[in-house]
Amino acid sequence: MQETVQYTPVTLDPNTANRYLILSEDLTSVRRGDERQQLPDNPERFDKYHSVLGSEGFNSGTHCWDVEVGENTLWNVGVKAELTQRKGKYGYVSGEWSVQYKDGKYGARAPPKPYTLLTVQQKLQRIRVQLDWDRGELSFSDPDNNTHLHTLTHTFTERVFPYFNTGVSPLSIIAVKASVSVEQPS
Repeated sequence: MQETVQYTPVTLDPNTANRYLILSEDLTSVRRGDERQQLPDNPERFDKYHSVLGSEGFNSGTHCWDVEVGENTLWNVGVKAELTQRKGKYGYVSGEWSVQYKDGKYGARAPPKPYTLLTVQQKLQRIRVQLDWDRGELSFSDPDNNTHLHTLTHTFTERVFPYFNTGVSPLSIIAVKASVSVEQPS
């Protein structure tokens, strides 16, 4: 017996989503809406930036997820430390490690280190985020042509969550297809 199943390595946490963000019903896609939604102003919700976190945080191991960025003209994906600021205008603070696309340019952020411009041959449609928490590495690559983009290094000391920030177009977490086979004992 063999079966193919889909697995989404990251789902979004609606309790952290900025009030302008609209999440898909299956919590795998986010887009910015035109109007502010009537949602509780809970402490974990981003109130200034159009951001949302993944629902599961990591404090060990290796984790990987792909994000469809498509034609989005402004996005930021990576990880954010559990205890970093989410309220008000906080700019580039430590505790956020990410790659962004803005004004036609790609860059890597790992404050307090300086912003690093990245050279990308063709506009990305997807980006792969690979976290090795134990080794302190966060790598970004283009899964469509298997090209490494950048690796950030940091000694992580607290739980980090997948981080997403979007302009107008949606960002989607891509499901992974897994093949499962079951053998009967002889």
